[in-house]
Amino acid sequence: MGRTNSGWPAAGGSVAGQDADAAAPCPAFIGRERELSAVTSALARPGQPAFVLVEGEAGIGKTRLVQEALLALDPATTLVAACPPLAEPFPLGPLVDALHRLPVDGVELSPLAGALRPLFPEWAAHLPPALEPLEDPSSTRHRLFRALAELVERSGIEVLVLEDAHWADAATLEFLPLLLASAGRELSLVVTYRATDVPAASPLLRLTARPPAGLRRLELALEPLTVGETTALVASMFATDDISAEFVTFLHRRTEGVPLALEESLSLLRDRGDIVRRGGEWSRRALDDLQVPPTVRDSVLERVDRLPSPARRILEAAAVLAEPADGVVLARVAGLGDDDARAGLAGALTSGLLREAAPGRFVCRHVLASRAIEEALPVSERRLLHGQAAAALQELPTPPVLRLSRHFREAGDVAAWSRHAEAAADLALEAGEDRAAVVLLTDLLTAAEHDPEHEPEREARLAHKLGQAATWGVAALGELALAVTTTLAAALDRLDRPDLPADRRGELRLLLGRLWLQLGDFDTGIEQVEAAAGELAGRPELAVRAMISLAHPRGQVWPVTRHREWLDRATALFPQVSAEERTWLAVDRASALLMMGEAEGWTAARELDVATDSLFERRQLGRCRMNVGHTAIGWGRDAVARRQLDGAVELLDATGYQRLMNSALITRANLDWHGGGWDGLAAQVTELAGSADTLPEALLEARMILGLLDLAAGRRDDAADQFRVVLAESVRRGLVDVQTGPAGALGRLFLADDAVDDALRVTEPAMAMVVRKGIWLFATELAPVHADALVRSGRAGEAAELAERFAAGLGDRAAPAPQAALLVCRGIVAGASRDDGDRSRAAELFGGAAAAWAELPRPYQELLALERQGLALLPDGAALELLGTVQRRLRDLGARWDADRVAQVLRSHGVDVARAWRGGRRGYGDQLSPRELEVALLVAQGRTNRQVAEALFLSPRTVDRHLSAAMRKLGVSSRTALAVAVSTDAAMDDPALNG
Repeated sequence: MGRTNSGWPAAGGSVAGQDADAAAPCPAFIGRERELSAVTSALARPGQPAFVLVEGEAGIGKTRLVQEALLALDPATTLVAACPPLAEPFPLGPLVDALHRLPVDGVELSPLAGALRPLFPEWAAHLPPALEPLEDPSSTRHRLFRALAELVERSGIEVLVLEDAHWADAATLEFLPLLLASAGRELSLVVTYRATDVPAASPLLRLTARPPAGLRRLELALEPLTVGETTALVASMFATDDISAEFVTFLHRRTEGVPLALEESLSLLRDRGDIVRRGGEWSRRALDDLQVPPTVRDSVLERVDRLPSPARRILEAAAVLAEPADGVVLARVAGLGDDDARAGLAGALTSGLLREAAPGRFVCRHVLASRAIEEALPVSERRLLHGQAAAALQELPTPPVLRLSRHFREAGDVAAWSRHAEAAADLALEAGEDRAAVVLLTDLLTAAEHDPEHEPEREARLAHKLGQAATWGVAALGELALAVTTTLAAALDRLDRPDLPADRRGELRLLLGRLWLQLGDFDTGIEQVEAAAGELAGRPELAVRAMISLAHPRGQVWPVTRHREWLDRATALFPQVSAEERTWLAVDRASALLMMGEAEGWTAARELDVATDSLFERRQLGRCRMNVGHTAIGWGRDAVARRQLDGAVELLDATGYQRLMNSALITRANLDWHGGGWDGLAAQVTELAGSADTLPEALLEARMILGLLDLAAGRRDDAADQFRVVLAESVRRGLVDVQTGPAGALGRLFLADDAVDDALRVTEPAMAMVVRKGIWLFATELAPVHADALVRSGRAGEAAELAERFAAGLGDRAAPAPQAALLVCRGIVAGASRDDGDRSRAAELFGGAAAAWAELPRPYQELLALERQGLALLPDGAALELLGTVQRRLRDLGARWDADRVAQVLRSHGVDVARAWRGGRRGYGDQLSPRELEVALLVAQGRTNRQVAEALFLSPRTVDRHLSAAMRKLGVSSRTALAVAVSTDAAMDDPALNG
């Protein structure tokens, strides 16, 4: 409580001395009335759960705003989870720390809650029995998420607050949408964060850009206090209105109106006795003899220095611990006896730098204060305190292994750090959080040479764990994946010694090779896997995995015969592996056969498609159906693909095999593209592509679909951007079946502009790859475009040779899509002749192709073939009638670019056709197009052009173009002005901020 002390010295006026607390420890709530009203209203509306985002810089008052809003709610129905600033946050740490304070005794939980045992060992007596382990981390994580959601729901929580979400781990942020979607009761979510500190790959960006459905959104960005608000804040701290205007101006200029900086600076001024009362007003001694610290750190450190030694020691202990701790632990870490500990705790609390986070548990008042205090410690003292922290935490009933690993590492105890870090990694793997495990294991292996207990056998064990975790979680590793491969390669070199069995090296080499393959470095990966196959002669279950990897027809050089040799060698080893392993490998064998174009793959797949009660086998059946559905599209067996993909989605969902779900959904969307089901397809694919669970190869498939939709709609530049990315990545990753599609699509774009040489430049390498591989199923979308380019460049003979090689490569395979594409190629070759008979033959071939496409059905390809047929028959009147029908059907399908092209041909022959849309921005006028608005809104969130490009799957160049158009239309010349313009428009449509 603030108080007046009439005994202050009078020299030069009254002074706020160290023994006279002129400032109130809890200043008034100033300058946030509008925001408080909005948050309180949003959280208090029954039947309308809210999603509240509170953004602002450090110390701006986000936490205080939320605390004030929560005063109007029942504390029993609110849960506050704070995210600590850890270098690598433990998965779900903030939620676990918040939930463990709930009274779980008496809460009715289903058997699913047994999944919570690894996270809440202290609840062992109240939780159901542990569940059977699942085979992959994704499924484990999904089950754990469901169990946590059930705990929140049945505990009666109505408002969940996530504080400092910019420090949140990925698992916590990915859990929130599931929690909100699965909650059986209404649950509001409040998130505070600092936009400038959100990592580029954080799921928080997706959460803020695409909020959960069904929640009323309220987004607030807190600004610094004005000079007037600063005056009110200072007045509240001194319980008077007699504040010097000069003093307030000085404070505001030095702190920029940030409330925390204001409070800390005032406390420092008060503690130093530099606040005086002159002429009836509170001011400071002089304008020049005190430089108020420009940062909170400076003010915190000076305040700490002014405290008695016991209080400083308690604060240093709290800073090192970084999380709430009781007085006993603080005393042990600080190295204080009982009396000094009590006095130190009281002094630290009185200073305002320590607060009581929960009854009997204390933490530094703010994370900035904690960091400032710890970083100011001499290295030797910091190590000592971390060592004492580790010793104190080890005596807890459930020692926190992750925190222990941090303290031991900071203390310089490498051996103890290694033991606890490995234990923490094991817990992360058990919880399905492979990325957290990868970070810990990478650190361990990187520091191996400094660990006296690091024996080769232990290094091999850690490397094996790292390889497995990284291989499962490569989709979410980002740039960390390259560090993992470097670490594993270095470990493999160190383990190349005679006392380590060859099969141990082979196992690590196989994991490293598979990781390289998943990262897209085919040459490096295949070299490692091939070497591993030789080292694993005594481990048939691993040798066959290596051989199966080599059997998949990837890479630019190997012919299909070489892949088939590896597949046959793997098949010969099947009897030597377990039944479960055989099931897994049999799925891969069937998939490889179908990709090679081998008809026996259909038989192999049918033999696997049998009913089973085994969870493992049902998941493998789901994977098999997904793979068969994917390859069936390449064969042109679209009805089979539909049945298989629908069955795959159903099985993957029923068995919780979330890792592959997005891949199956994107492949089904690809089938929708071929089948003409384009309505809403772009939004569906964009959402799937933006998910962190989407695997890299599925992301390329999504980009291809979006590019095709852009091209059909006439957004040629956007389409070309997508195709270039997919082509470059598919070549780098050795995904030859993916490479041909974008090469053919880019070739079409070049031919539309009569850039024949460019079309050949992009199609020739892909066509040469198909010839080398000898897998002509891959040529469906490429061969007609390449043949067209050859004919138009005067190389009709080569086009005819290509058609014959295509026919020989397909043989009599029942592959309707490639066979239809072959008819198109032959039609193009026939049409190259000026002979009327050949032109009639071309029209006949195109008509046959159209009928084949219609049979699948693939209406877009059918119409393109009919367009060729009509062009071959011109100027016959029937041809014009046919082209008129094609133009109308293309327009109705949504292929406006193609419809416009056909319309131009009709007009050139005197047929009156309504103007077709020519692409571009016609029709939007001075209004932003949907894509321009998307770009502008993301820029308004503070994202760079490159981040916007990644979010929308565009190139930075295309983002520049959309951004320039948006700024021109809105009449602004800066990104800041653009942000204000689009944010104002958005706020006008937001009922939460407009009554």
